Amino acid sequence: MTTNHVQTNREVWDNIADWYAERAPANWAAEEPDWGIWKIPQSELPVLPADVAGLDAVELGCGTAYVSAWLARRGARPIGIDNSPRQLATARAMQDRFDQHFPLILANAEEVPLPDACADLAISEYGAAIWCDPYRWIPEAARLLRPGGRLIFLANSVQLMLTMPDVGAAGETLLRPLFGMHRLEWPDEGVEFHLPHGEMIRLLRRCGFEVEDLIEVRAPEGAETAYDFVGLDWARKWPTEEVWFARKRA
Repeated sequence: MTTNHVQTNREVWDNIADWYAERAPANWAAEEPDWGIWKIPQSELPVLPADVAGLDAVELGCGTAYVSAWLARRGARPIGIDNSPRQLATARAMQDRFDQHFPLILANAEEVPLPDACADLAISEYGAAIWCDPYRWIPEAARLLRPGGRLIFLANSVQLMLTMPDVGAAGETLLRPLFGMHRLEWPDEGVEFHLPHGEMIRLLRRCGFEVEDLIEVRAPEGAETAYDFVGLDWARKWPTEEVWFARKRA
């Protein structure tokens, strides 16, 4: 079943694929992973587990698949899932360019064509974490993970979403209510999903996860970003992003 937001977001990501294709080679070539819009290195923001060798991993909303490439170079066996044919075309071009191949599947992360309990790690840097309905993609991640498997996802922070206008950059005024926050539609930029922290914790627990950590990401001093929806002064006072870590109960 394809719901309206799935088709809408596919069109959005197909339309902006060229912009991400320009950045894909540098992301694939990076010696050390870096995270989020401020590109904070793994050594300062430890998103990946210290040892992923031998793990079956699924990246939910992989885009150009650089996270999966980082996992593969560290000995994991990743599978990249994405809703955009053009983003996956870039990912395949990068696989050929860097001679590093792993499965890439065109699919919505809310309905992944993989068997139950096939993964030790499910990860999303943005991707499914904001572009899929959490009431559908988080249960799907739980289905894919084996007991003891880890779910890690990086998304925009709740604070950012409360202060983001429909057009322009985040400010210091609350613009939307926290209670009931779920689906956000941006003019010409697709449909996102964001939950308050309490509801996210309850959802994860209902799906069989234990929350192990939540990192609220502060932009490093002097950091730069290619995105214009938040400024550095703002991001030094409040988190632009947050990283969730959960483990499926045995």
